Amino acid sequence: MAEGTIDLTVVTPEKAVVHEQVDELEIPGAEGYFGVLPGHAPLFSELKVGELGYRKGTTWSFLSVAWGFVEVLPDQVRVLAETAERAQEIDLDRATRAKERAEQRIAKGGDEIDYRRALVALERALIRIQVARKTHRVIQ
Repeated sequence: MAEGTIDLTVVTPEKAVVHEQVDELEIPGAEGYFGVLPGHAPLFSELKVGELGYRKGTTWSFLSVAWGFVEVLPDQVRVLAETAERAQEIDLDRATRAKERAEQRIAKGGDEIDYRRALVALERALIRIQVARKTHRVIQ
């Protein structure tokens, strides 16, 4: 394993969300989650809706991310996301209401329902709820 840290940058069209030196990442790529350690081979991937986790020392931090791209270099990771929220910034009540609305739309059915859109809304709400429940996790 390579020595050093990874310069992590996460940005959305509205703001810079994270710019930190980290030891490890877990990223929701288009083909599934993948891990990144210092010295990782260069990689470019589409970003899907999911939970992005990063470790500094023994502490894990989490973000809810949705759509975009990620560029991985041996000592740098850049995430360009349509949306990204730190766990502590997520309004759990609002995310729960969004989940319930999406579930109601799906259950209602009918020709006027856009199932793909409703399923994406449900997936995003579930990820936001999952991330909101984790502010930081320390490795024992």
